[in-house]
Amino acid sequence: MNLSSHYELSQFLTDVERRAYKQALFAVRDEHAALDIVQDAMLKLAEKYGDKPVEEFPMLFQRILQNTIRDYYRRQKIRSFWTVLFSSLQSHHDEEDFDPLDTLQDKGNNSQPAEPESALDQSQLLALIEEALIDLPARQREAFLLRYWEDLDTAETAATMGCSEGSVKTHCSRATHTLAAKLKEKGVNLNEK
Repeated sequence: MNLSSHYELSQFLTDVERRAYKQALFAVRDEHAALDIVQDAMLKLAEKYGDKPVEEFPMLFQRILQNTIRDYYRRQKIRSFWTVLFSSLQSHHDEEDFDPLDTLQDKGNNSQPAEPESALDQSQLLALIEEALIDLPARQREAFLLRYWEDLDTAETAATMGCSEGSVKTHCSRATHTLAAKLKEKGVNLNEK
């Protein structure tokens, strides 16, 4: 890998890191697992495709990221099977209290505008959108994030998700209608913004 492509890869990874973390966090709902997934995806891109043209990085990275998320779920399914199997042999009096909502806090959102009032409005709206995104079905959330957060076109999103362009359009349409309805319930009408 030459110096310019190393720099371009490094710059791309820096630019995509936060959004990739959000995608992984929405998918797995575990901060540590989301960080691991993003790091794995970044390493895979660098090791296997670091010498590709910079224009190919977004599509390659999104495909790797989505596959890494799917791999996480496969591992969790296997791990869960063995945990259930072995836990049936042990007593259950030492269970910990766990609230999955504790893992969804976003304290480090650094994408705020300069004006304090608009920063507050934006951060409140973003928090409402993120809350609504969590409740979407996985495929709808994935299509929505790839199309509107990652700015991939329909064909690129379909290739990344491994489905047809029609499916992407359907998933995105359902996601936007559901998000709009959830935001309207909270008193936010996006047409007025």
